[in-house]
Order: sequence, then structure tokens, then C-alpha cells
Amino acid sequence: MAKSPDDVSTDVSARDGVGEPTREYPALPPSAEPPSAEPAPPGPPPAGPEQPASRISGFARLLIFTFFVFALMVAACLGLRAVNVLPGFDNPFSDQTTDRSQPVLLQSMRDLSRYVAADGTFQVIVDLQENKENIPDFLVNRRTLFVGTGTVEQYVEFGSLSDKALQIDNDKNTVTITLPPPQQGTANLDLQKSYVVAEERGLLNRFGDAFKSDPGKQQQVYALAQQRITEAARASGLDERAKQNTENMLESLFTRLGYSTVTVTFGNP
Repeated sequence: MAKSPDDVSTDVSARDGVGEPTREYPALPPSAEPPSAEPAPPGPPPAGPEQPASRISGFARLLIFTFFVFALMVAACLGLRAVNVLPGFDNPFSDQTTDRSQPVLLQSMRDLSRYVAADGTFQVIVDLQENKENIPDFLVNRRTLFVGTGTVEQYVEFGSLSDKALQIDNDKNTVTITLPPPQQGTANLDLQKSYVVAEERGLLNRFGDAFKSDPGKQQQVYALAQQRITEAARASGLDERAKQNTENMLESLFTRLGYSTVTVTFGNP
């Protein structure tokens, strides 16, 4: 019986072991899939076993959601308080000021026998700069622009009067008073009306101020403002105004006591 070509090829293949696996190319395991001839569609590569980015992004979303809910609750409470629905609710982020000052200590007490005849209010602009020679200002420099407002008093001291300071003539109905010259007090700064306009500091000054504070620098500006105001008061004619006011006060006092002539003289300064 004659064999067909297909039967001949089948016998040859079976005899030569073509369908059996070889040593060089072992058979694939049953679970393995043969490679596909079609190219893979374009897209991102499959995610590996490590997924730290997904975990971080998930935690960030949870944190943002929690913060949003908290802010929404605070805004709702503040809105309810604004319309007097929750009048007793206080702002949890309101400013608080705590006064830990110690009790006031009395240092001294004295009796005054002076008559404040006049005072003047002055304002001065202090421009104080401290730097080093041959060093650029952007490294070492401290410049303070300060506006100081202070009051200077002009007074007459009655406590030092002698027995001969008051001469009374009852026959002529006259009074003669000899007083010491008016004295000028030290300027008193009004801290509510005094303020620092601007302050410039060098790089090294800023670095040093970050580790220590120097209250003496501010005190130096205050002292300079007091000195300038005191000097300006001496040249303002405040002493002449004090003399005139003192004279008017004494004339009015003794005239009401029945004296017709009152003479007030001032000694030399």
C-alpha cells in the first residue's frame, strides 16, 4: 500500500525526534505563555513591587483633607459667632497678653516747695549712626532715626527763701518779694508720642543681635533726645515766661490780702 507524502513526513519526524525537546532548548513550563507576535501597546511600564510614591501621595491627600475639614470647622464657628448664634465661642487663635510685672517698689519720697511757673513741649528728630572707619556700612553699621517728644518745666524754688526775702510795709501797704531765678528741669520724654521711624543695621550687626540684645543702644537714643530738648528749652525764652507767670501769681495773691503794691524781683542766676 502506497503512503502519502504526509505520512512519510510524519514517520520521518517521529523517527528523528523532531517533536521531542532537545537538551539545548528544554520545553517551556506549562504556566509560561508563549511570546505574542503582536507589539505591546504604548503606555507606562507596569508598576513594580515598590510603591513608595503611592503611599506618600495617599498620606499627603489625607493630610490635606484633614486640614481642610479643620479649617472649615473653624470658619463655621467664627461665622456662627459673628451672627450671635454662638456668642460664647472664643477665637482659638486670638492674641493673648500676660502681665508678669512685679509690684511697684517705692524708692524715695521728698517734699517739694517749688512753683512750676511754665513748661514747654518740644519735639526733636534724632539721627544717630554708629559705624567703623574703613569698613563698609553694609557690614558694620547702626543708624537709628528717632522722633522724641518731651516736656521741660521751669520752676521757682520757694523752699530756699530767707527771712529777708519778704519785706512788708503795713504803713504804705506794700510788699517786696525777692526770689531766686527760675530753674529748668530735665526734659521728660513722652513715650506714647516718641517712636522709632527707621533703623538700619549692617550684616554683622544683625548677626550679633540675633544672639544677644543690647538695651543700652536704645537708652543712648533716649538720652540724646533728652539732651537736645533740654538745650532747646534754654534758648526758647521759657525762663522769662516763668518769671512773668510767677510775678502775676504773687501780685494776685497779695492784692487779695489787701496790699496795694506788690514788687517781685529775681536774683541773678
